[in-house]
This record gives sequence, C-alpha cells and structure tokens, in this order.
Amino acid sequence: MFKKLIIITIASICIIGCSKDPKDISQKDKYSSGEYPKSLADLTGILGAAYGNYRSSELAGFQLNCKIFVNSEHAADLAYGGDAGWTELAFNKLSVSNGNAQDLWRGLYVGVKQTNAFLERATFYEKNFMAPSEQQMVNYMRGEAYFLRAYYYFLLECFFGETYIRNGQGGDKLGVPIYTEIPKTLAETQQGRKTVREVWDFIINDLKQSASLLDGAVWSGSSKGRASKWSAKALLGKAYVFTQDWPNAKTTLLEVINGSGKTLMPFAKYKDAFNGNAANEFNEESLFEINVDRVAAGYGIFGDFPNKNLTTTQGVIWAPSCVGTGGTEDGGDNTLGYSNEFVHDKNLLRFGFNLPIYTLVANPNYNPAVPASPTNTPQVMDPVTMNASKAMRANKTVDPRLYVNALQPWVDTVKMGGVLRPVAKCSNIGGGIRQFFQGWSFKKYQTIDDNVHAYNAADASNLYILRLADVYLLYAEACMNSGDNPTALEYINKVKRRAYDYPVNTASPIDYTSLTAATKATDANLANNPLRYERYAELFAEGHWWFDVGRWRIGAGEAAYFNVLLPTGGASQWSEARSYSFPIPFSEMSTNAQLTGQQNPGY
Repeated sequence: MFKKLIIITIASICIIGCSKDPKDISQKDKYSSGEYPKSLADLTGILGAAYGNYRSSELAGFQLNCKIFVNSEHAADLAYGGDAGWTELAFNKLSVSNGNAQDLWRGLYVGVKQTNAFLERATFYEKNFMAPSEQQMVNYMRGEAYFLRAYYYFLLECFFGETYIRNGQGGDKLGVPIYTEIPKTLAETQQGRKTVREVWDFIINDLKQSASLLDGAVWSGSSKGRASKWSAKALLGKAYVFTQDWPNAKTTLLEVINGSGKTLMPFAKYKDAFNGNAANEFNEESLFEINVDRVAAGYGIFGDFPNKNLTTTQGVIWAPSCVGTGGTEDGGDNTLGYSNEFVHDKNLLRFGFNLPIYTLVANPNYNPAVPASPTNTPQVMDPVTMNASKAMRANKTVDPRLYVNALQPWVDTVKMGGVLRPVAKCSNIGGGIRQFFQGWSFKKYQTIDDNVHAYNAADASNLYILRLADVYLLYAEACMNSGDNPTALEYINKVKRRAYDYPVNTASPIDYTSLTAATKATDANLANNPLRYERYAELFAEGHWWFDVGRWRIGAGEAAYFNVLLPTGGASQWSEARSYSFPIPFSEMSTNAQLTGQQNPGY
C-alpha cells in the first residue's frame, strides 16, 4: 500500500463508484470525467483506490483472512455460533446465498473495476494533460494496475473457478467472468464465465505487462509499498505453478530469486515480523505487502465512508484471550477483542506439540494477602505441562513456527491496560466443553500489546501477500516436477533452516534428507511430504493453504484429519464434487443472465 496515502479521494469515488454520469455533477471543474484527472496527483488517487480496496471489509480489511481463509482450511476453530454463513465456511458446505462468499465476489470485482478505471483514466490523462516528463511514471503506474488486476483475478479464480489445471486437464472448465473495462451499458455488465484456461492466460498476460512496465521502478520513502517488477514476476511464477506450467514456473521464479535482491529475513526478525513492528515492514524478504497503520477515525475500517484509514479490523475476531483482572481465565476483561476463533487443536499436533490438555493447579506463589490479579493468580498451569512445554520450545522438538503463529495459554503473555498478562484458553469456548480443548490463540497478525478496542479496533500489522519463502517453496515444487529433486530439496531446506535459526545456505542437522522424509506432522497428507508440510507451516494463516488444498486435491484428507469442528462439534461436510470451489453468489446468478446454467457443480 502507498505508505501514509489517503487512498480514496472524492474525485476517484465519483469516477469509480458512482452510477450517475460525473458530468451531471455541478462542480464540473472537479468531477467531470471529461476533465479529471488533470494532474499526476489526481491519477495517483485513482490508483490508490485500487490498492486500498484490498483493505475493504469484504476482503482483508475484515473477513478475508480471519473468516474465509482460516475457517475453510481449518487453521481456526470457531468459538462463535451466531453466524450461519460463517459456520458454513467452517464445515466446507456453503450455500449459494452465503454472505461471506457474496461479499468476497463483490469485493474482488470492485478491485477489478478500480483497476480498469485507472487504466481508462491513465489513457485519458496521457492524451490530455500529461507532461512528457511524466510518461515514465504513468507507465509505472499502469504496471501497478496490471499487477493489482491480475491479483484480484488470481483470487477470484482460485476461489470461484470450477477447478485448477492439473496434468494438462481442466482448462476447459468454467472460470470467472472477465471485465477489461468498466461496463457502460447494462448489456456490458452481463458477462458469462470464461474457461479456466482463458482466465489464467489473462492473469499471466497482465503480469507479463506489469513486469515489463515496472522494469526500472524503484520505490522508496512513502512509496516503498508499491508493486514492483519483482512483485509481478513472483505472482507470475506462482500462476505458472498453479497451472502446472513447470518450465516457465522454474525460469520465472529463479529470476526472482537471483534478480530481486531479496533474502530470507533472519529468525530474530521473522519471529516478530507479523505483529505491527514498524521496523520489520517492507523488509528484505517482502516482495509485496499491504500497508496497515493503526489509525482509525471511529471503529477500524467501519469508522466512516469513504473510509480513509490505512488499517484493518480483522484482529477483533482473532484477538487473543488472557487472564482477567481477577486473576482467572474466565470472567471480566479477559480478551483483547472478540476472541471468536482459536487455533484448531489439530494444528498443534501438526507442528509437533503433542502434550495433553493442561489442567490448572493452585499457584504456590499466590499471595492471598493482596487481591488476585494477572500477576497474582490463584491458579497456574500444572507444572508437568509447563516444564514440558518450555523444554519443547528450548530444544525445538516442536517446530518453532508454532510460536510465531500461536500463543500458548499460561506460557505466553500479552499486554492489556499496561499489564503483562498470561494468555488464557480461548474465552468463548463453551463452559461445558472447555476441558476438551487446548484453546490456543492466534499470534500472527494480532494486536498483542493491548485490547484492540484501545486502538478503536484498528490493527497495526502489515499483510504479506508475496514473500521470498513462498517463492522458494514454489520454486522447489517446480524443480520437483521438472526432475530436479536435489534443487527442490535444497530450497525446501532453506526455508526450514531459517525456521530453526540455522544459516539458510549451509547444510544443517535439521535438514530433510529426501522429498519423502518424515515431518513434524503425523497425518497422511503431510507426514512424509516436506514440500506440503513446509508450505503449511511456513505460510500458516497467511492466506495460502486453502489454495494449496484445492490445487493438490487433498481436501478429503484435511476434512478427515480435522474431524470435529466447532461451533456445533460435528464433522466436516466435505464433498469432493463441491467443496473445492465457492458457489457463484445467488445474487449474481439472478441478475446476470449470461450465468444461467453456469453454477459450480454441487450447488
């Protein structure tokens, strides 16, 4: 995101978001589509809206990560049962009227609309107002728009496309509708679904144009979050992997590895790189990230319209639970937000944490002469579990990334109201079943230095969209499928070495010895598959695993592994014929005649 940029100007709203012809607005000198934009700053405001849309409530501003991704892939268990659509996500059985899917579709196509608006207005500005000295910057900005449009379509296709291309098959199935310009008539809004192959070709072509146009662009200062040639190349390589074009994937990703100047950040930085530390933003590993600043006029992204904040509000959902003012796990101010979700217990086992559920015992250091408090608790975790937990961390028998991703009750701490408090079991797990859950809180992308409401529900952690660890693992996958197993194994091990704080480029004691070596996981999907395990562990809760599940077709195994799901305590309602794709929303099917007969299978 443009750092500190107010991303939606009144002028860009009128061009991009209004149904009325802007020429009908009385202040024609400001709003007429025949006169706007008049300056490079005006044009930048239109592009900013395309960036900022990713932080809308329909997308990462609120529900994309903390609802759609983590519930679909079971990173989270749902401790809140008051939203039927949310529960459908958790059980992998969406209805055609699911509100989350409908919002996702709308939010992504708004992003497409905004990029198309920019491209139209860039051409207008170039013809009417651009100074010759501005040509290079306008071309750079076009490159950014092509990158953003490709990313919005990338998400649309991965969520709503009928299938992925696998073993050369599936390209003739249904993808998503493609809009290359803003519709000017009702008929132009009525677009049917393109084929899967056509959509991926469109994405790939946009990314090629983006990389070419952005060649030479170097962003710094307040612009350092803007998309670059290497952002486009990284996503292009990912698109090649997702379509199993192994030769192009291998070449493109290696170009990113060798030419971007990026390196894996050291573990000392990595362990805190997801929790709002400004010193870690736009770091040596990041290829593209969305800027998030803890600034809110009212209530996070919901504070005003158009929202001018550079924040997100997903943290209220994921917020950790902690020991309350009275020194107990329950009652009073014992959450840093809503705490609607917690890390599904089966994920702990996958990272190698296999201790039984803890019990609470009398605190030998409790002082009854003073009031109980978070620093003077009547009870603590039983010492056997506490000592074993600390030992597992110290000797790394548990994957260290578990503690980057999650917070362990009574072992980890968070701060609220200036007081350091032990983390507690997720407060919203029903009292009758609490004893059956570990209830760890999420750490990644969370506010852990106070209640999120102390900051008006504004998050502070930048969101990584593309980083080098992802590229390394994608490159390993391309090498493995091109017959280059030694290189594949080495790049998988580079990612693992960083996680265990070993030098990245030197063999280490924790290296996998083969592509079928044992991992920390014990389930059939991941136990002897280092590539899958490393993508799972490294990118946990970052919005990648759901797509990996889909393109590898391992959903049935995932559903069987996670088994019991809250809020109902039932089993996943997984269907191989239906669950890999979200339904085209009923609202879209009912208003777009060209979609008749084009719903995804099983809906």
